[in-house]
Amino acid sequence: MQYTISVENGVARHPMYRMKEPLNLRFAAGEHIAVVGANGAGKSLLIDTLTGRYPLLMNEVKYDFSPSSSPLASDNIKCITFRDSYGDADGNYYYQQRWNAHDLDDTPLVRDLLPAAKNEVLRQALYDLFHIGPMLDKHIILLSSGELRKFQLTKTLLSDPRVLIMDNPFIGLDVQTREQLHQLLKELTERTSLQVILVLSKTDDIPSFITHVVPVADRVCGDKITLQEYLSQIEKIPAHVLSEEKRKKILELPYAEGLYHADRVVELDKVSIRYGERTILKELDWTVKCGEKWALSGENGAGKSTLLSLVCADNPQSYACAISLFGRKRGSGESIWEIKKHIGYVSPEMHRAYSKNLPAIDIVASGLYDSIGLYRKPRECDREICEMWMDVFGIADLKDRSFLQLSSGEQRLVLLARAFVKDPELLVLDEPLHGLDMRNRRLAKDVIETFCEREVKTLIMVTHYQEELPSVIDHQLYLTRNR
Repeated sequence: MQYTISVENGVARHPMYRMKEPLNLRFAAGEHIAVVGANGAGKSLLIDTLTGRYPLLMNEVKYDFSPSSSPLASDNIKCITFRDSYGDADGNYYYQQRWNAHDLDDTPLVRDLLPAAKNEVLRQALYDLFHIGPMLDKHIILLSSGELRKFQLTKTLLSDPRVLIMDNPFIGLDVQTREQLHQLLKELTERTSLQVILVLSKTDDIPSFITHVVPVADRVCGDKITLQEYLSQIEKIPAHVLSEEKRKKILELPYAEGLYHADRVVELDKVSIRYGERTILKELDWTVKCGEKWALSGENGAGKSTLLSLVCADNPQSYACAISLFGRKRGSGESIWEIKKHIGYVSPEMHRAYSKNLPAIDIVASGLYDSIGLYRKPRECDREICEMWMDVFGIADLKDRSFLQLSSGEQRLVLLARAFVKDPELLVLDEPLHGLDMRNRRLAKDVIETFCEREVKTLIMVTHYQEELPSVIDHQLYLTRNR
C-alpha cells in the first residue's frame, strides 16, 4: 500500500515542539483526513511535525507523493493556516489599515498574487465558485475576511498540490460558498490524486468526503479511525457550559461610572461608503436602540465589517457621513477614544493585527485602554478584573503565556476576554467564535447571553452560522452587495 505520509516513533529534536508521546501515524493514498481536537490540544503542532517543519531526533517523516514527479514535500504539500495573514502584505499590516484608502498604494492587487494556472478548467471553476473576477483589481488589503479565505483557497489550489492541508477552511465563508467548497473538494478528491487533510475545531460539519479522523488531545495523537467510528463515539456538548458561579459573577458586576445614557446607540442616515469606483454601502439607514441585540449578516464582501468599522469609529469616511454614536454626531468634537471606551470589540481584523509577543493577561488588559498592545502598567484592580474575565473564558492558566505561543483558538478566547473586560455598553462581535472548539463555542455563547441580561447592554454580532447566534438576539439586518 502507498503511504503518502508516514512517521514511526517520531520525536521532535526541540523539546518545545514535542508531542507528549512519539508519533506513529500513516496516511494512505486515497484517504482524506480530519485532524480534530480541542483548542490548544496540539493539532497544529502535529501538522507542523508531519510537514517537516520540526526536525525529528531519529526517524524522519517519510513521503511517497507518486504520481507526482517531485519527491519534495515543499512541492507537494500546501498548507492554508487561516490565521488571517494578507499574503505578501501581512508584514506591513496594521489595525485600521483596511479602512485607510491612502495606504493602499504599497499593497499588491489580487491578480498580482495569483499564480499562473496549470489546469485551466480548474482555474475557471475556482474563479466561478469564489467570484474571483471582481476581486482581481482589488488591493489585497481591501478583501473582507471571507474574500481573503476565497483568495487563499484559489491561490493554493491553482498550485496543483498533491496534499492539501487546510486549517478550519469553512469558517468565515457564507452558507452558499461553504456548500460549494464542500462539493468542489469532493469532486477533486474523486477525479484527481489530491489528498485532503482538514484541521477542524468545529466538528459538527465534517465533510462527507473525509474517510478518516485523527483525534488529538493534550498533545497526544490518537489512533486514526474511520469517520463512521468517530461520529459514533463523539460526545454531545451540554446545553450550557458556563458554571452558575461564573454566571453570577457576570450578573453582579458593578456598573461603571460615566455611562452614556442615549436612547439610540447607533444612527446611520443614508450612509454610503465608496473606495474608488466600488460602492460598499449605499444609502444605508440603520438605528440601533439601547438594549437591542442585533444579528448582522450577509454574503462575503457585502460590507458587514465596513459597517462595523463605522460603529467602532475606525473608518475615517465616517466623518463625511450622517452618523451618530451614543446620541452624538460624528465630527461634533468627540474623540474616537471617547467613543471606544464604551465599546467592546473583537473581529478578524483585530486578531490579524495582534502579533504582539506579550503575556496573554496584558492583551486582555489592553482592552481597558483600547490599544493594540499594552503601553501602561495596569493597576492591581485592573489585573483582578482581567483575571476574572480570563477565568470566565476558561483561560486563567494561560495568563502568563505569550500570546504568540497560544493556539489560534486560545488567542481568540483571549481577545474575547479583552472585549468584555471594561464592561462595555455596546458589544460588537464580528465572527467571534472563529477557531473555537465545540465546547468553547457553547461557553462563549453562554457568556454573551449572560452579559446581555444586564441592564442597558446593546449587542451587534456578525456570523455566517445561524447556530452561533445567542438566544438574546431580537433584531436582524441582512446586507447585500451595494446596499
